[in-house]
Amino acid sequence: MSLNLSKRIVTSLTLLVILFVCILLNKFLWCYLLLVISIIAFNEFNNLTKKIYKRKKNKIYLFNLISFLYLSFFIFAAYDVYNTSVLSLLFVVSICIFSDTGGYVVGKSIGGKKLTKISPNKTISGSIGSFIFSLIPVIIFVQLNNKNYEFVTHDNMYLIFICLFLSLICQLGDLFISFFKRKAKIKDTGTILPGHGGLLDRIDGFIFVLPASFILIKLIN
Repeated sequence: MSLNLSKRIVTSLTLLVILFVCILLNKFLWCYLLLVISIIAFNEFNNLTKKIYKRKKNKIYLFNLISFLYLSFFIFAAYDVYNTSVLSLLFVVSICIFSDTGGYVVGKSIGGKKLTKISPNKTISGSIGSFIFSLIPVIIFVQLNNKNYEFVTHDNMYLIFICLFLSLICQLGDLFISFFKRKAKIKDTGTILPGHGGLLDRIDGFIFVLPASFILIKLIN
């Protein structure tokens, strides 16, 4: 096992522990985690725009405003999902985790044709792997047989649709940040996470999936 892969695994496990501890203990820790995530993500995205637009301060200020407003909405949406149902939040987070894992494992194992020029490391096989792995939470949560979270209905096909849709959002979020990294001509958004780069490299899908989940919950209520 390479040193970089070892770092990547240790960092991923550490992040998962922090994430689930903050979710399961209380809403204040969850809110604090969201705030910390948003501040770091804002700073890393700001650094990207500075590299892209350099002396075009008006564009940098515009992107700062947009990212600030969006991340504020992200905090509100993620907090609201938590208050609606912790199990709903765990379901959504699980979809993100399995989608990312499937994309990485299948993409690295099979490889093949590139998905897009935006991100050279993304492959069609990896994208399919993301969709397939995102369905694993359906198996887990249906086995719980618990109706106290928003996404559970008597129709399992609905759950499958939710998983596939959120996996798509997760992948699009990844490509969105990759687009800005490509324009900035950098590999990672930062160096805060050993083996991963910046925090935004790790949560690029997460910060789009939670607001999408918030909207879905409001639509089905």
